[in-house]
Amino acid sequence: MTYVVPPAVAWPGSWEPLGVTADEGGVNVALWAEGAEQVEFCLIADDGSEYRVDLAESTFHVFHGYIPGVKVGAHYGFRVHGPWDPENGLRFNPNKLLLDPYAKAIDGAIEPGPAIFGHVDTDDLVMSDLDSGEAMPLSVVVRDEFDWEGDHPPNTRWSNTVIYEMHVKGFTKLNPDVPENLRGTYAGLAQPAVVDYLRRLGVTAVELLPIHHFIDEMFLLEQGFNNYWGYNSIGYFAPHGAYSSEGTRGGQVREFKQMVKAMHDAGIEVILDVVYNHTAEGNQGGPTLSFRGVANQAYYKLGAEDPRYYADYTGCGNTLKASAPKVLQLIMDSLRYWVEEMHVDGFRFDLASALARSFHDVDMLSAFLTTMSQDPVLRKVKLIAEPWDIGSGGYQVGEFPPLWTEWNDKYRDCLRDWWRSEASVGELGWRLSGSADLYSSEGRQPYSSINFVTAHDGFTLRDLVTYQDKHNEANGEDNRDGNNSNRAWNSGVEGETDDQEINRLRLRRIRDLLTTLLLASGTPMLVAGDEIGRTQGGNNNAYCQDNEISWIDWDLADWQRDLFEFTRTLLRIRREHRVFRQRYFFEGQPVKEGGPEDLAWFAKDGEIMSGDEWNAGDTRAIGMYLAGKLRSRTAEGRPQHDSSFLLLMNAGMDPADFVLPQPPYGRLYRSILDSSKAIPTPALHEDAAGDVISLEPFAAVLLEVTKH
Repeated sequence: MTYVVPPAVAWPGSWEPLGVTADEGGVNVALWAEGAEQVEFCLIADDGSEYRVDLAESTFHVFHGYIPGVKVGAHYGFRVHGPWDPENGLRFNPNKLLLDPYAKAIDGAIEPGPAIFGHVDTDDLVMSDLDSGEAMPLSVVVRDEFDWEGDHPPNTRWSNTVIYEMHVKGFTKLNPDVPENLRGTYAGLAQPAVVDYLRRLGVTAVELLPIHHFIDEMFLLEQGFNNYWGYNSIGYFAPHGAYSSEGTRGGQVREFKQMVKAMHDAGIEVILDVVYNHTAEGNQGGPTLSFRGVANQAYYKLGAEDPRYYADYTGCGNTLKASAPKVLQLIMDSLRYWVEEMHVDGFRFDLASALARSFHDVDMLSAFLTTMSQDPVLRKVKLIAEPWDIGSGGYQVGEFPPLWTEWNDKYRDCLRDWWRSEASVGELGWRLSGSADLYSSEGRQPYSSINFVTAHDGFTLRDLVTYQDKHNEANGEDNRDGNNSNRAWNSGVEGETDDQEINRLRLRRIRDLLTTLLLASGTPMLVAGDEIGRTQGGNNNAYCQDNEISWIDWDLADWQRDLFEFTRTLLRIRREHRVFRQRYFFEGQPVKEGGPEDLAWFAKDGEIMSGDEWNAGDTRAIGMYLAGKLRSRTAEGRPQHDSSFLLLMNAGMDPADFVLPQPPYGRLYRSILDSSKAIPTPALHEDAAGDVISLEPFAAVLLEVTKH
């Protein structure tokens, strides 16, 4: 098929919408390029021939025109003319073929070399005259009329949500139940075996690591690596082309939609991890790919004293100027596109504090957050902040406004420390009950806390309890990269030397962490593979490992299948009992007259914990009581209550004997899960109030109250 015919002179066209919009006769082209003197729309034929059309019309800094005869699937780019004055933030260079900031699809990869840089060698003040056309990926004309067949978002309540963080490629690359040609792609995720696995596990949403089209950093390519995680975006409207089995000419758009539809058909939401805080162009020494050549001084935060340099709150070389009206429009247009056109259900914003900066300070009334809160489309989807960046004042956990949930690293650190015998019970109480100390103001709820113990960035759950030191040697940085070494995890038995027994105790630690993650108030996030004991061999920064280090190994041992069933049981318990899915913060008041408080904390003697016990730094055993609330009434009007539960936790080196609390908390209790056992088999017998339950070292036991 011929996609490109040498075009005639452009008609005036329209200055909106931005980007390239196709109809039956051709395309309307609109590029915002503040400060530019001339813009050329460049069509690239299959043989590499380039046809340039001058966009002579300019309205409000938008260069626009209508070009007849251009077909869907055509490749294109832009060349932007203007002053080269880096010392004042101007880096126009028409020798560089630029990606469309609004491209709906991008084909091809970058060819590393001097041509893709706007400057010469290491001197960013000297303009390069090398043409980058043959070294650049290309934007694609897209007009995808996908039949959604009545698709509707699941609209899962936050209180019912369980997030599963996953990598599109790594989840299916080694999966034998996925056809080989579809492994590592959007189509692979849409396979029935994959969707059924997620449904059986019991998660309600997948959070995909970045799928906006991204490129590999030059320093990684020079070392033979590539950017596996994808936090290096260059196309905010385009699904990453390498994750598509169809690959080119816009097929990646259709394939992504098919994946979303398959997830929705199973009741699973799709959340995107998005990186609007910086782009792949890096600092002043980086390549000129799109934004830098279109309007550098308008798209990026530049140094206040010296606009030659970039303000870097992200650690990635640059920071997108989200406070600027047209840049903010780009972000909002992108987000709405993914919701309205691609049907995604929410977003996790990488380094969200960088987006909330007005000038240089983090501002919770910033243009970005204010616009998000009033947008009629975006305020209805799930919004998750990574509430920090690397700049001054960037740590903002607990500070984002209503509508937002947040990754709660205080939960992560506390739960790790508790099971390492380090955290205080005082902080543990806050974290397990929804972190009201962080989120109870301004109308936020327990589900505002995204609880996690591991994430893509760091050790896997298995590696967390296995390694004391990181093993990032494969990354080529002499093990200097990644977080500091892991803190000690006691084996649980003094002087333990038997490897088999140590492995058994490590598995118990995994089950401990899963138990307190999935039964705590808040929104749990599970990392793909943790439920089957995935390992990265101790690599806690596998961002450049597009290989077996990062891909999930589906060749499972029996203990891994047992761990899957343990995790699945926890999620079933959470799903079936509302006490683990709190919509409101606990009040510490009786749920009914003469009944127990909605939340109570018990010492080993079966009595409510005293102030001294709360403040003692060495308390290692605690019981959390959750009272079931009124669920409904029978036809005769009798109240029906959800079950009440007692979660006992022993983070000590020695066994702990717990006395079961007396009424009104319960008369009879039945153990339904014990982290010291690989298989969660409920007890056949009941224990009475006042009986003693013995917990092994580093173990958690969940008991259901069968009679009050």
